[in-house]
Amino acid sequence: MTVTAPVPRTVHATAPGKINVFMKVGALLDDGYHDVATAYQALSLLEHVRASDADDFSVAFRGPIDARGLPTDGSNLAIRAARLLARVADYRGGVHLDVEKHVPIAGGMGGGSADAAATLLACDHLWGTDLGRDELHSLAVELGADVPFALMGGTAVGTGRGDRLSPALAQGTFHWVLVLTELGLSTPEVYAELDRHRERHVHDIAPAPEQPTVDVEVLQALRAGDPHQLAEYLHNDLQAPALHLEPSLSRTIEVGERNGALAGIVSGSGPTVAFLVADADAALELQVALSAGGHTVIRATGPVHGARLVAG
Repeated sequence: MTVTAPVPRTVHATAPGKINVFMKVGALLDDGYHDVATAYQALSLLEHVRASDADDFSVAFRGPIDARGLPTDGSNLAIRAARLLARVADYRGGVHLDVEKHVPIAGGMGGGSADAAATLLACDHLWGTDLGRDELHSLAVELGADVPFALMGGTAVGTGRGDRLSPALAQGTFHWVLVLTELGLSTPEVYAELDRHRERHVHDIAPAPEQPTVDVEVLQALRAGDPHQLAEYLHNDLQAPALHLEPSLSRTIEVGERNGALAGIVSGSGPTVAFLVADADAALELQVALSAGGHTVIRATGPVHGARLVAG
């Protein structure tokens, strides 16, 4: 009699990348961090995580994004998410995570956070821990500022470290053209450069607020679903230091705006540049123009849903 080994169960979940359509950074705090006020929008670039039963914790990457530089040990955010859930739920097994990447790496777009959010949801279902969204959100907060938003999706205002979320109403679909680059911009270094920039211009610019807020005009533009209105109020306090550290990003923004973009903005701490355009046709035209100039370009739309399970 032939005994067939059981086929490992697999649960498939997705979670979106994001851009920050607005970001204000507060003053440097005593703990070395900054409070922020940001408006997140989840994009149609989805990370796919397939979680399978295993004795230990492991992760492998595939997909159109080159992930050879990503860690696959315990420092990987998806593995950290799985281990955290196992510890909280007192689950004694492990998991193998197969991650299909579609969000650019190190581009300020939250791809690693999306992996972690999808992992929390997939493992919760795989292991039958059934923690529920509120408790999964609490675990997401422990993993990093962008993980709770990847779990939630849509459009939201983030305050504190960006992890205190309030849903924001956004009508319609916004079209984005994203220019990717292999330039490395360290998030801590961009924040440090912001602090130096503020010190250098202490007499020329208003002091940083202790508790920043999202401008009401941004929320009105999102609610109206009007890309022309939103383009007027795109803002990122981290853009100036990012451009100072990597001046070529300024030229990228200029080229995009000359070729039909309503506005361009550095996404998060960079180096990805996000261009807002009027519609799908304008997005395609801008993609063609930027690609002809040697840029690596992808199109995306938002907002989209947050982490969710996929059947099959």
